[in-house]
Amino acid sequence: MSSAVFCYFSSVTETQATDPSAPRRRSPTAADVAERAGVSISTVSKALSGKGAVRHETRERIVEAARELRYQTNAVAASLLAGRTNTVGVITSDRFGRLTAPVLLGATEALAQEGVALLLCDGRGDRIREQFFVDSFLQRRVDGILVTGAGIFGRESVGRDLSSPTVYAMAWSDDPHDVSVVPDDAAGTEAAVRHLLATGRRRLAFVSGRWDDASRVRLNRTTDVLEGQGHSLVHPPLLGQWTEGWGRQAAQQLIRSGIEFDGVVCGNDQIARGVAESLRDAGIDVPHQVGVVGFDNWDVMVDACRPPLTSVDLGLYDVGQIAARLLLDAMGGQQLEGGVRRTPCHLVPRESTATP
Repeated sequence: MSSAVFCYFSSVTETQATDPSAPRRRSPTAADVAERAGVSISTVSKALSGKGAVRHETRERIVEAARELRYQTNAVAASLLAGRTNTVGVITSDRFGRLTAPVLLGATEALAQEGVALLLCDGRGDRIREQFFVDSFLQRRVDGILVTGAGIFGRESVGRDLSSPTVYAMAWSDDPHDVSVVPDDAAGTEAAVRHLLATGRRRLAFVSGRWDDASRVRLNRTTDVLEGQGHSLVHPPLLGQWTEGWGRQAAQQLIRSGIEFDGVVCGNDQIARGVAESLRDAGIDVPHQVGVVGFDNWDVMVDACRPPLTSVDLGLYDVGQIAARLLLDAMGGQQLEGGVRRTPCHLVPRESTATP
């Protein structure tokens, strides 16, 4: 039979309610429960926390004594006695939260199931700010640290051999001894390119943001898949900003080049929407003349795009869940192997890549 913990908050007696000047009754302690149940204080602790071997009859007697005395367990004291604070410090560098929010939702749910709360700090990508927060977390004796990034790229480690285990989500640590969890965007890119090829498109272009790890991975996998099928990009890669405005400019460059193209792989949904809108303004039908695929599956962009945008979903909620579970394992004493763990992405087809 599983144990139960009983908490009673009504410690004010009727006399105190009607006469505030009446002396308050002393709150019962674990020693009081132990005395009434005829056991030791340590046995009371084991029975009410569910940790440690206690006979069924003894546990029931302790639970009944706790009820009668209206004993309230102190979760903070219990966690400190166990050497834990049940808190995890989180450092994020995503000011807008578009990518971090779903990661944190996944992490929060996994941690909440274990009674762990989060302390969130905005590092803004500044090494000095981040180090200040790490030191603050360690002083507060957090049980673990979760570091999230604003995109899928490498970042500097916040420190090795910290007193609290650390896991990275979205952005991976440059220290191979650290544990990082990121979406497998290379596989996601491959799915997007193969989807365009499967719909009969062969003359593809590539448009992305600035040259960083995300652009590099997505461009390399795009060219690898095309070369494997005997094709190549019809235009040199177009790299600029991660914005809708850049997508519009890039589409105009493609049009003015005079090169025929029937598909565009975009580095994110904002760029893809800009490309689709610019093509439509130029009288080029999407998807019948050109198919457009994006990255991130950001509902604000994919639903607002005309036509609705095919996109690669990064599975960010799952990234958060997996990172949090790994952190819980480390907090429990498990030795984790360092390195980058990649989680699946999946393509969400919509009208922007419908068969011509």
